[in-house]
Amino acid sequence: MKIVITNRKFETSDKLKNTIERKMAKLDRFFPDEVTAGVTLSTRGKVARVEITIFYKGTVFRTEEENKEIVVALYDAVDTLERQIRKNRTRLQKQLKDSAFRYEEVEDELPEESIEIGKIKEFPLTEMTPEDAVVQMNLSSHNFYLFKNSENGKTCAVYVRDGGEYGLLIPEKD
Repeated sequence: MKIVITNRKFETSDKLKNTIERKMAKLDRFFPDEVTAGVTLSTRGKVARVEITIFYKGTVFRTEEENKEIVVALYDAVDTLERQIRKNRTRLQKQLKDSAFRYEEVEDELPEESIEIGKIKEFPLTEMTPEDAVVQMNLSSHNFYLFKNSENGKTCAVYVRDGGEYGLLIPEKD
């Protein structure tokens, strides 16, 4: 697996880069060599944050962890990602066409949880700007809002991120 390290308000030492590569090697058994993993390191006050994102065959594997120590946050993030993969192994294999997802048997398999959709809601998809969508989201007391972007014509979503800032999701193809 190829690893791309991005720093935000953070300096990465060679020792830390080696630790990242060594710890991320734990995930090599799940993905082919040509897959790229993005590791973002940042700080917020005295708290270190590690975000790991892996795109593989249309599926996004993502986690973020915070801790006072960057190495602890890294270890927690890799462990969380591995746990997510093992927990959803069967579903992922079906989604990624059985043989496409490499997986070595692990003795401590986690039981797969069933997914139950508790509510289905239909609503009109309104055309508006992302700023207007944030206002609508805040008015509806939800933490996300789906809308048709009047700037590009795509179906988008705005959401509240940790820390109170807003995020905008824009599909590559719509």
